[in-house]
Amino acid sequence: MKFIRPMAALFALLLIAGACGSDGDGSTAGDGTWPDKITFGFVPSQEQDQLQDDIQPFIDVLEAALGIDVEGFVTTDYTGLVTAMGTGKADLGAFGPFGYTLAKDKFGNITPLLMAVRYGAATYHGQWFTNDASICDSAPESGTALENSADGIIQVGALDAVALQVGVYFGDSGKALGETVDAGDVSPGTSCQADLSVVAGKTVAFTTESSTSGSLFPRLQLINAGVDPDSDITAVYTGGHDAAVTAVYNGDADIGLSYDDARRSIRKTNPDVGDKVIVFNITGEIPNDIVAASTLLPQSLQDAIYDAIAGYLATDAGEEMFDEIYGWTDIRRATDSEFDIVRAAAEALGITEPPG
Repeated sequence: MKFIRPMAALFALLLIAGACGSDGDGSTAGDGTWPDKITFGFVPSQEQDQLQDDIQPFIDVLEAALGIDVEGFVTTDYTGLVTAMGTGKADLGAFGPFGYTLAKDKFGNITPLLMAVRYGAATYHGQWFTNDASICDSAPESGTALENSADGIIQVGALDAVALQVGVYFGDSGKALGETVDAGDVSPGTSCQADLSVVAGKTVAFTTESSTSGSLFPRLQLINAGVDPDSDITAVYTGGHDAAVTAVYNGDADIGLSYDDARRSIRKTNPDVGDKVIVFNITGEIPNDIVAASTLLPQSLQDAIYDAIAGYLATDAGEEMFDEIYGWTDIRRATDSEFDIVRAAAEALGITEPPG
């Protein structure tokens, strides 16, 4: 099945509602019957058209494993997927943590199906980065990254970071520095440490207003650092993590936010991104992204979907696709209570509805 183009995604969802509706194939009857078709929504972690192309092999595998049609679509932002899942226009959704909690708490008709795991970790963090090394407390160091620890934020070697860093690849003996792409050698990621007070007065590239690592946690950090994210900075929203990295790389923004390490998303065309885009701070730990299912999908189908995704991740093609797009290396079952920390951050910011 082909992806629905993003500008028409929500309109097209209305046309395919019969596949998820309460009549026709009985997919919402709650009687355990599998529908003839399910819809699977994604939010853009990279440029939308590219995401559609990259994810299509996974949709094909899922369709073959389940023996039913799978319709994939990419919404323009998190809010579109929240609305699609909440109103029954989508059966499955690949959410960031904030998008999931908004959909769950507003509509109640979705349940966590699986949580992403990255190199053994079920949490991740957002990263602050800049093109201006003068904001650093000490000279930036190549081949390093920032991690949270019991003693606060620490600088570690790129090979010791949990997330796969720009310039790191898998060699015969595991992680190694010195990745090469068609455009040349990929420079290792550079990091330093700086207090968030340096952000005041800067142009800051967030991702989307509903992104946990690209907006929610960073905005709360600014408030706690005494910087008003509404008046003390010039905020721009790029629509994606790769776009935020690109904005800082090109000098269109002084500061940017993304998940760690979204610099990898542009390394194939900009192999020096690790030198030009310097990570200087990170957010607290955030529960990983999640795939949520409509509560009306039969449990047997939910289990089959989980098994199909796990099986695909166990293949070389599946591992490569998920690593390139979302950084997933494994999955596990998820519980709703794991996202209470995200709810607490949203409450602290006074956010109870998807941003308009």
